[in-house]
Amino acid sequence: MLFDSHAHYDDARFDGDRDEILRQMKDNGVGCIINVGADLASSKKSVEIASKYDFIYSSVGVHPHDAGKMCENDISELESLLSNEKVVALGEIGLDYYYENFDRESQKKWFERQLELAVSKAMPVIIHDRDAHGDCLAIVRKFKNIKGVFHCYSGSVEMAQELLNMGLYISFTGVVTYKNAGKVCEVVKYVPDDRILIETDCPYLSPVPHRGERNSSLYLKYTAQKIAEIKGLTFDEIAKLTYENTMKCFDIGG
Repeated sequence: MLFDSHAHYDDARFDGDRDEILRQMKDNGVGCIINVGADLASSKKSVEIASKYDFIYSSVGVHPHDAGKMCENDISELESLLSNEKVVALGEIGLDYYYENFDRESQKKWFERQLELAVSKAMPVIIHDRDAHGDCLAIVRKFKNIKGVFHCYSGSVEMAQELLNMGLYISFTGVVTYKNAGKVCEVVKYVPDDRILIETDCPYLSPVPHRGERNSSLYLKYTAQKIAEIKGLTFDEIAKLTYENTMKCFDIGG
């Protein structure tokens, strides 16, 4: 069975058939999913979805694109959501410098503030880092007791080495199946078998042969197959080790 460590079934693109898709998961080899919040509204919806399905867990947090709208009361709301038994992480949080119209100082401020909350609650974090590797790494270095994962990893092997030395996990999406994914595939080779996770980030980043379509956890098998190929393992071996790694990363099942 596969464990999709990062999905967004709260997204409006699933409004027409969300339950229909999720009911197919176990029959198609997907054993567990973490549904990831990106702002307060989606975090609350993520908790609702997790409460409805025994195989879905939730994370809550505010994505850097929404950091500019945050206030201290939002931290209190996130803290309250973290007490739900199906919430296993704070995320996704981090930095995103891809677009110019998001204030970088606000992103950094509220990234640190959410990391402070996570450490105070001993919760894993799900970190989003897009075109902000230097600042993201500098902030994470400040937190000695941080645990969690860099999702949809796009950094270098050297950065991965430092994150692994901190005890963090690294997760990969369907991007590994793309023709221009040479840099990502090099990192896949480098990451130890006991620290790698897989994800869809659905409805985004559909793997080949479904690139351009709406993604779902039903397509996670293509990412697993590619990673197995890169690492010289079987599909079943990758499925087993990434499932176990995700359980450990988010301390699911004790």
